[in-house]
Amino acid sequence: MRLSALGDATHVVPLVRALQRALPSAALTWVIGRGEAKLLEGLDGVEFVVYDKKAGFAGWQALRRELAGRRFDALLNLQLALRAGLVSTAVQADRRIGYDRGRSREAHGLFVNERIPAGGHHVVDAFQQFLIPLGLQPGAIEWRLPVPEEAHAWAAEAMPGEQPTLLVSPCSSHPLRNWRPERYAAVADHAAAAGWRVVIVGGRSALERDTADAILAAMRAPARDLVGKDTLKQLLALLARATLVLTPDSGPTHMANAMGTAVLGLHACTDAERSGPYSDRRWTVNRFAEAAERFMHKPASALRWGQRIEFPGVMDLVTVDDAIARFEAFRAHRGL
Repeated sequence: MRLSALGDATHVVPLVRALQRALPSAALTWVIGRGEAKLLEGLDGVEFVVYDKKAGFAGWQALRRELAGRRFDALLNLQLALRAGLVSTAVQADRRIGYDRGRSREAHGLFVNERIPAGGHHVVDAFQQFLIPLGLQPGAIEWRLPVPEEAHAWAAEAMPGEQPTLLVSPCSSHPLRNWRPERYAAVADHAAAAGWRVVIVGGRSALERDTADAILAAMRAPARDLVGKDTLKQLLALLARATLVLTPDSGPTHMANAMGTAVLGLHACTDAERSGPYSDRRWTVNRFAEAAERFMHKPASALRWGQRIEFPGVMDLVTVDDAIARFEAFRAHRGL
């Protein structure tokens, strides 16, 4: 069970792949949020049971009715939130496996009867620890996200040719993780001056539209505006076609990483070593340690796992020069 969010749902996929490799005859059911189910629709060998997070108690009742009469050998409870714990009571399972005591919070221990061992700092590695109580060991990380050919065709039409492309996904679902529009614009202009195409993507919320408009207004160079024009599957295809993705800690960070695309991540509210792009964090700016000292008045090592430092102004610790330096390092590495 992992209800949200898009990035964390993406992180679960390597666990699913590991279970499929080790237990090919096992039936896998995933209790998941609505948007996350749309993102991963078509994931082979997995039955999705969708929980509507907005429905509250009625959603829990609907989930309980859908699972009535079913009992599972094991529930892997991959979410620490109290709401997720309460939702998990709709699942009948002999073994209810949750996080180790060091990472537990929000009464997580009340809803599990076994715990994973401590270990795995990055979220992907923490999820892999859920294999160990089942007698399995973490192995190769594999995603293979399902993306239909028509989504790839749409992306190829939206971003044709082989021009190096900086894809800017400026908004997180946590607004305090977002960078200033004029800073995105400065990095985008730098990329454009180097001969790169700039494409801006985002969802259909007012915040995402307003942010994109502010970036476009501040830019000197032209950019392709695809905000609100794609589906989740089409976004995966766009991310796969991009050369580099510029984004804060957000779902597209992890979706891009899963599609094999490099990410210039912007981190201060969250630790990139825990929640940055899993496969390659060389191009990511990580100011979490400075944020811990300035806003929490303690070293980052003293904060609990998963601690967020979400205060106004935290993301200002990430400078334009920081991001341009990572962009240039990536260009040099790739010979672009």
